[in-house]
Amino acid sequence: MSSINKVKQDMTNGAFDKIFKILYDLETDKASLYRERYLNLIDQYEKTFSKPEKIELFSAPGRTEIGGNHTDHQHGCVLAASINLDIIAAAFVNNENVIRIKSEGFPADEINLDNLEVNVKEYNQASALIRGVAAGFRKLGYNIGGFNAYISSNVLKGSGLSSSAAFEVLIGNIMNKFFAGSKVTAAEIAKIGQYAENTFFGKPCGLMDQMASSVGGIITIDFKDTENPLIRKNNFNFSKNGYSLCIIDTGADHADLTDEYASIPYEMKLVAEHFDKNYLREVNKEEFISAIPQLRAAAGDRAVLRALHYFEETERAVKESEALEQNNLTEFFRLIKQSGESSYMYLQNVNVCGASKTQPVGLTLGLCGEFLKDKGAFRVHGGGFAGTVQAFVPSNLVAGFKKNIENILGQNTCHILSIRPIGGCCLTEVKTDD
Repeated sequence: MSSINKVKQDMTNGAFDKIFKILYDLETDKASLYRERYLNLIDQYEKTFSKPEKIELFSAPGRTEIGGNHTDHQHGCVLAASINLDIIAAAFVNNENVIRIKSEGFPADEINLDNLEVNVKEYNQASALIRGVAAGFRKLGYNIGGFNAYISSNVLKGSGLSSSAAFEVLIGNIMNKFFAGSKVTAAEIAKIGQYAENTFFGKPCGLMDQMASSVGGIITIDFKDTENPLIRKNNFNFSKNGYSLCIIDTGADHADLTDEYASIPYEMKLVAEHFDKNYLREVNKEEFISAIPQLRAAAGDRAVLRALHYFEETERAVKESEALEQNNLTEFFRLIKQSGESSYMYLQNVNVCGASKTQPVGLTLGLCGEFLKDKGAFRVHGGGFAGTVQAFVPSNLVAGFKKNIENILGQNTCHILSIRPIGGCCLTEVKTDD
């Protein structure tokens, strides 16, 4: 833990440049942008909390779902990764029993640690996530205390890149550093984040988002045992293999789509219940195929198609990871295209049911097909219906691809990203080659 003046001096002199290179997939000579970003963060921290003397810097990345579209809530397998957009914080303990957090552009939150009970009036608010993460650490037996933090984010909101999970992981890393001696594992921090979101925030999310942000890199997650999911890291580097990851904002609005999203797990569970099971992971695929005539009558054709998507997609996520481990991009892209086709045809989470004039996700997928032809791959990203499309684009074509997409969808709708090799962290604990 260093003095603010020492950290600012080190930052200015380039002492953090190698850390930035790791976190943000940079050439070292481009680190000046991140020096400026963090120095501004520190300045805001000082202004907000009356020139505190000491400081620690933290970062938690957004995430992208590479494979396993709508499989996690059925206890299936996913392939996910952290990205080089993140939420960052300057923080230090305040020797009080209060957590004070000022997020750039938002009112400050203040949480008294004497009250870590669920408050339904706090649902859907950042304060609920802070309270929930603090409660999670206390449940693990840690003697937590107060801290002050100033937070800034460049994770795109409404993009399916999970800014809420990154926020939870960030708070978890701050508490881990200050009150747990950095002993809590990345997987445990992810589970604390999910607990906060489920119990305190009022959103029944799965664990994929938090796990991808917390663990970092490309990871395969098997959710058969949701309390102890199996996690396998994959060291494949798309940038070094000549490809860029693009997330395209389709311009669609998530509002009033709750029923569309809820229908997917609901219909999948209808199929599982036919076999007296809670989740499709517990159902034998061959038995499902044999029972399709009865399932059509009991649950409907769309439910059958969505279940068929699940069985194929959860297997495909594992195969995609294996293809990357074998450095077989041809097979990986074939599987990604299959995933996209399955999401469109079977899962049916591209266009809102009944929509005709407004089909932004479907249109964006069509544009990707036109501009990429047989190069790379693309698919609907995340929940679907609205939000974003993911594309793997040859790096030598990415500038033209971005221009063509934005000529139609508008400026700053195609975001060129990269995979970040590590998850949530305290910057001074990031290991470099030195």
